[in-house]
Amino acid sequence: MTIQLNHTIVSAADGEAAARWLTELFELPPPQRFGPFWQVDTANGVGLDFDTVGDEAVTRQHYAFLVTEDEFTAIYGRITDRGLEHWADPATSRPGEINRNDGGRGVYFRNLDGHFLEILTRPYGSGS
Repeated sequence: MTIQLNHTIVSAADGEAAARWLTELFELPPPQRFGPFWQVDTANGVGLDFDTVGDEAVTRQHYAFLVTEDEFTAIYGRITDRGLEHWADPATSRPGEINRNDGGRGVYFRNLDGHFLEILTRPYGSGS
């Protein structure tokens, strides 16, 4: 059996603003309207469908993105240029740092709605 994640819904106070924020930070194509959602497509075919929940509380989630070394450098540059808080660890005990887990690089930061985002260059458990 081959099971693949196709898409997930990301709750946002303003789905369009959240989707555009992500595509600009990651230099992805602009989000596309799909029904009530603003869809962002990733290179491996998984869609992030941003849903506007308005005044409802946004349940914060964690989304991790595997990127190349060059992409990490570019995205991390935009994170620091924008003055976004970021951490080397999910416990947020190492502010302003990146990690070098598994011989790669990784960093955690929050989006407009407080979702905890992560970019990493090596999957966990892939290195020494």
